[in-house]
Parts: sequence; C-alpha cells; structure tokens
Amino acid sequence: MADVLTFTDRGIYCPAGDFYIDPWKPVDRALITHGHSDHARPGMGSYLATKAAAPVIRYRLGDVQIDTVNYSEQIQIGDATVSYHPAGHVPGSAQIRVEVKGQVWVVSGDYKTIADGLSEPFEPVKCHAFITECTFGLPIFKWTPQDILKDQINSWWAANAAAGRASILGAYALGKAQRLMTYLDTDIGPILTHGAIENTNEVLRKQGLTLPNTIHVTPETNPKDHPGALILATPSALGTPWARRFGPASTAFASGWMALRGVRRRRAADRGFIVSDHADWAGLNDAIKATGATKIFATHGYTSAFQHWLSDQGYDAHIVSTEYEGEALDNTEETAA
Repeated sequence: MADVLTFTDRGIYCPAGDFYIDPWKPVDRALITHGHSDHARPGMGSYLATKAAAPVIRYRLGDVQIDTVNYSEQIQIGDATVSYHPAGHVPGSAQIRVEVKGQVWVVSGDYKTIADGLSEPFEPVKCHAFITECTFGLPIFKWTPQDILKDQINSWWAANAAAGRASILGAYALGKAQRLMTYLDTDIGPILTHGAIENTNEVLRKQGLTLPNTIHVTPETNPKDHPGALILATPSALGTPWARRFGPASTAFASGWMALRGVRRRRAADRGFIVSDHADWAGLNDAIKATGATKIFATHGYTSAFQHWLSDQGYDAHIVSTEYEGEALDNTEETAA
C-alpha cells in the first residue's frame, strides 16, 4: 500500500490530495499547522489553516489567500480526507490528520501536551503513522510545573521591583509571550511590551483572547514613568540599546533550553525559566503512545537520539529531514516557537 504522505524537497506531500503540509518552498496548495514563520511561509498559491490561526498568518504574510476550517471538521481534498485537531502549541495550532483508503497519517506540527489556559488543549489523534517533532527529544528536558513557574516568575519580578530594578523577560512573540502574560501578578507593576509582541497581542485580542493590560514600548516611552515594570522582550532585543534604556535591570529568558547547563550564561541572562510551547520528553512519549501509531517519523530536534529510543521501544521509527526550527536556541528569529 502506498504511503499517505511522502517527503520532498518542498515539504510533506500528499499525492492523493495534491497538497503540501507546512511546505518550505512555494507550492500551489499549502495546509498550515500554525503561524510560526518556519511553518507558515510566503509564496504559496493558497493556504488552509484553522479559523483561529488565520488572523496571525494574515498579519505575518500579508494579503494571502487563506481558507479556514474548524477543528475536527472533515474536508475532502482529491482522494484524501483531511481534518485539523488541536496541537496545544499556540492559539490556533493544529495537527493535521490525513486519511486515504482507510490509512490514517497525522502530522503533528509543533505541539505540547500541557494545557496552558490560552491555546486549545492538545488532543491525541488515533492513526497508523505519526509525523512528530522532537525539538526536546532527550530525557533531560522536563518542564517546570506551571504553578511553580508562576511563583518563580512573580517572585523574581517582585524582588526586582522592590530593589528598584526593571525586570526584562525574553520570550517569543507568538504564544510564549502571551502565555507568560497570563501568569503575571499585575499588582506588582505594569507590563511593558516590545512592538513585535504587542502587535501579536492586538491580533489575538481581536480574536477574543483575554490578555492582561500591556503598554507598548515606543521611542517616546519613559522608563521612569513605569517604576517596577516587567518588560516582555523578544529574544533578539535582549542586551541591545532597546533593553538598556530601562536602566538597572535583571534579565531573564523563558525557554526549554534553560534545562541545559550553560545556556543561560550564553544568553547573558540573570535568570532562566524552564518552559516551552513544545512537548518535553514525557510529553513526546505520552503523545506518541496515545496515537496508537506503529510507524513514527521524527522531524526537527534530537531526531537521531529520539529515533533510536523509539526503535528500542518497538516502533517502526524513521528520521525526516525538514527545515522546521522548533524552539531556536541561538537564532534570533522573532517568530520562532
């Protein structure tokens, strides 16, 4: 029996439906899992995404043709039956289920299994083959429980405010920044935001997502007018004149990479908070088990180590080379996960 999906130099391709999933080169028809720039790229003839993902994709790509679909809604594309299912990664993110002649394959996109209160919670999808990311596919990666994480961030912020220091927290503009906002105790002080983050906030607020009040940092912003502030910055803004304008400050970075010794030092951060919008080791294994799939394809991340692990567990495991970036460590791309 022919494979439902194949792997090409343009992206993941479905011959039965003549479409690509998250292609990295221009194609006629692209099915998009979510709005991060390594998955939703310009130059496609048409796009298909969830209704919740489409506004961010339009904001980032401009006036492109985007058709939308509800979660779990089945649509027929050629000889393939397609549906989108929550991935829990960022608002609107989806896994894409493709069925051809009774064979079901699922492309995970990026995902996390922990419900964050902002994104639609991850839903396992039964399938024969599962194409999974493994950005953090090593046992060392274990995320801080969310209640503890909230206390860590707010305690750090409160201590800085009491000492007369600003708190600068680095987080990616789509997903991570908004998730962290919902954790913040606004009684401590105001929340200021980098323009890339605030622009994304505006898109998501228009969709009905509830976020705390924030103040957009502009050239006219006077830090003295906002004592005790927490400043949410994109990773590339850390250590730049944009950040230094806030005077004495403590800098922190929120990322799954903070689980690795030495990364905080490389990021020139005083604090590191271990949190990601990708699944950790336990989440990856739980998600794969829940699919019931026997054939697993590992894409971006620790693919070799993860493939060996899966093979040892009895899966028919393979590695797929893609251009997805996962959660960037040193890349300063503002739209990474």
